[in-house]
Order: sequence, then structure tokens, then C-alpha cells
Amino acid sequence: MDNILTVCIGNICRSPVAEALLKERLPGRKIWSAGLHAVVGHPAEAAAHEIAGQHGLNLSAHRAQQLQSWMCSHADLVLVMEASQQQQLERLYPLARGKIRRLGEFGPQGAFDIADPYQQPRAAFEAAHTAIALGVDEWVRRIKLVS
Repeated sequence: MDNILTVCIGNICRSPVAEALLKERLPGRKIWSAGLHAVVGHPAEAAAHEIAGQHGLNLSAHRAQQLQSWMCSHADLVLVMEASQQQQLERLYPLARGKIRRLGEFGPQGAFDIADPYQQPRAAFEAAHTAIALGVDEWVRRIKLVS
């Protein structure tokens, strides 16, 4: 699992945080993010950036990009934030179906979605960051077992 893609809607809130956490915990791998309906060229949302910074992550270089088919083809693993996004990507890119998975697939009480905090209060960004970190922790554990 050397190429990991994280995906959300706008590529400015959740997937950049997941990307940064994965890069921190899986050095030497190609990890990037994109959005289904990206706000192309925009930096990470201010609240996501600030909360990530409080956890030692730097999102300042991030710029949103639109998901393209080559990204799914090139990735060994595509991590989405919600079950509906997984279904949408599987419809759009059926050849990538087996590698499109939910970041919250292995939660302590079962699979979970990571709610979109866009245009929500800071508490929603904090909850999303916590959920993303939980999902990343479990995926990193599993990836290290097989690579």
C-alpha cells in the first residue's frame, strides 16, 4: 500500500486532514487527497487548518483538487469519508471497486461515517478531526500488518 488517496466532497475539510495524518504515520508513501466536487485551488478551511495545527499537522500548502479517474487507478487504497461517497465512487470507477473503502470502516462499535463540518460550528470540525484520527489509526495499524 504505497499510494493512498483520501476523498471527501470539497477537498478542503476532511480529506486534507486525513492526508496529513496518514503522511505523518506512514512516511515514505505517496498520499494525496481530492474532492468529488472540489473547491479547486482553495486552501483547507480555516477551522480544519487551526485544529490540525493544534495536533502538530500543517495544512498550509494544501490546495483542493478535483478527483479524476487516474487517481483511483493509481491508488492502492482510496479512503472516503461516508458510505454514500463509497457507493458513488464505485459507480463512477467500477474497476477500482475493491480498493475504495470508508475511512471509518473499522470503528470500535462498527463502521461509521465522518460528518462534513463545512459551514458548521467549530465543534463540528473538532468532531470530524477526532473521527478522522480514529479511522486513520485503525487503517495505519492494518496497513502496517500487510506491508
